Amino acid sequence: MADPPLRVVDFRPRTILRVIGMLIATAIVLEVIWIARHVLSWVFIAFFLALALNPAVDRLERRIHRRGIATAIVFFSAVVAIVGVAYLFIPTLVSQVNDFAGKVPDYLHDLTKGRGRLGFLQEKYHLVDKARKALNEGGASKLFGISGAALAVAKGVVNAVLATVTIAFMTFFMLLEGPAWVESFLRHLPSEPRRRWRSVGHQIYRTVGGYVAGNLLISLIAGSLTTIVLLIVGVPYALALGLIVAILDLIPLAGATIAAIIVGAVAFLHSVPAGIVVVVFFVVYQQIENHLLQPIVYGRTVQLSPLVILISVLIGAELAGVLGALAAIPVVGSLQVILADWLKHRRAADPAAAT
Repeated sequence: MADPPLRVVDFRPRTILRVIGMLIATAIVLEVIWIARHVLSWVFIAFFLALALNPAVDRLERRIHRRGIATAIVFFSAVVAIVGVAYLFIPTLVSQVNDFAGKVPDYLHDLTKGRGRLGFLQEKYHLVDKARKALNEGGASKLFGISGAALAVAKGVVNAVLATVTIAFMTFFMLLEGPAWVESFLRHLPSEPRRRWRSVGHQIYRTVGGYVAGNLLISLIAGSLTTIVLLIVGVPYALALGLIVAILDLIPLAGATIAAIIVGAVAFLHSVPAGIVVVVFFVVYQQIENHLLQPIVYGRTVQLSPLVILISVLIGAELAGVLGALAAIPVVGSLQVILADWLKHRRAADPAAAT
């Protein structure tokens, strides 16, 4: 039996150069994304803030017929509201932090003597002895990592101010020019694809905007109710702990559980009855949030199964940390809208595929 003929695949030099160029371009793009990851995170935050504020801008624009004036009114109203809340909140928060700092020596004294609710850390685990050993061997900088702390704090403050101002400006311009950008893109499409992608864009906006606004509202409810419960049972630092709950509750699925563990631990350090009340509150509230608040607030905007949500949040957190976890559900919801539109047009183009 004769050997099969040898097949030789001949690539043109132009094809090889094109593939190499595409690989180099991809590597450059990925490198640029990695270098600019902090700026991209600012863009991401501004985009979500714009989505949350845009419904109010649209409603006001329909009344006064001026996009710029509507944007300015809504944006500056939001800024005034945030500044007002901060004015009421920050003095109390600073006071609570100072009170906590004043109690730290007492906690440390009880800890070193093996007394108080934290005494078991020394009695069972000899935590103080281990800390003293680390101090003797490596110094405070090795134990706490405080070398260059002042420079790091100063740099963090400057970055926070820069990020806040930049995000505010980007949010304003996204609100002001966002619809014009979308229309400019759609005008370059033929008539039929234009109608199709305008409908898809509207559904994506409805999905993502509804999720963002709903998530912010639910987090505000969680933080407020937690603060009220902590004030009732007399747990100190109620406002600060409520803020922690509101922030962590933004993270789907895991955020509320982490917040419950932190606040429950602080409550138990205050008193056992307070800890029991706080734990019961979180268990009851989670049921209300999962089965009542989320269906009402999200409505029909994000229709994803819990398994899909869990997988998407885990993948998002692995890729981009907290921001990835926050963006996971809107991204997956947008992909769901695109996939549903593709399947719809595929069935319309090929009726046999529907069967």
